[in-house]
Amino acid sequence: MTILLEAFSGIGRAFGLGAAIALGAMALEFLASLANDEKTHDAGESLASFAIAFIRKGLGLLTAGAVALPLFWLYQFRLFDIPSDSLPWLAAAFVLTDFCYYWHHYAMHKIRLLWATHNVHHSPTKMNLTAAIRLGIGGQFTGGLIFYSPLILIGFHPLVVITMIAAGLFYQLFIHPAKAPNLGPLEYILNTPRHHQVHHASNETCLDKNFGGVFIVFDRVFGTFAEAPRNEPLKFGLVGREPTNNPLSLLFREWAAIMRDLFKARSLRQGWRALFSMKAGH
Repeated sequence: MTILLEAFSGIGRAFGLGAAIALGAMALEFLASLANDEKTHDAGESLASFAIAFIRKGLGLLTAGAVALPLFWLYQFRLFDIPSDSLPWLAAAFVLTDFCYYWHHYAMHKIRLLWATHNVHHSPTKMNLTAAIRLGIGGQFTGGLIFYSPLILIGFHPLVVITMIAAGLFYQLFIHPAKAPNLGPLEYILNTPRHHQVHHASNETCLDKNFGGVFIVFDRVFGTFAEAPRNEPLKFGLVGREPTNNPLSLLFREWAAIMRDLFKARSLRQGWRALFSMKAGH
């Protein structure tokens, strides 16, 4: 338990540094938009994103064990002891964690119970760095750990996997800018702002595309990659949902809809569909 607390203390310090970097980047982007008189930000949306991030952080501190303890329990059944101080193995952990994230992200768009958390991230109608911190709640209780459990069973230490997930999410902050530059050859390997704008777009040809976290190669391999449409501007926001800046509505409206459908269910099949029905787009 002492090791676990010390590890989370270290992760907390890293999170604090990352948060400072993120806030600085957001401030610079906002000031640049004002200087250039660009309509890349909406004050209400950005404030709602900060409120959601604050709520999520508070709940995360209370439920951290829901993520860590199951992984540590699973670790006792590992097949191998993979070293945590080897650079090649850490690099492998980073790539494999991103591979697991790809399938987790894919599932979040296809399974309603997971979409209830993830839809919050797709709700902004303006694409900028503040959209990156608009993340839903409840994901740690809806089976997300299943997608990373193979890494634990292979023999990667839970703290290594958690750290790699956090590193991937930190990278993803910087693929949400309002302006998406062309990064040349890196566009073939990495998930870049251009690719991620397609993922967030609600244009029909963009729905459920570009699921990668750090790397875009998995989308290319599994057929979920898409370029931005050439003859139409990208539109952002949820399909079939009216925009709102109410943080509580954004966080809970899909959960409320699921509960309503569960109460209406008259059979196990209807209940199953209320929880796990496949979605078409976002």
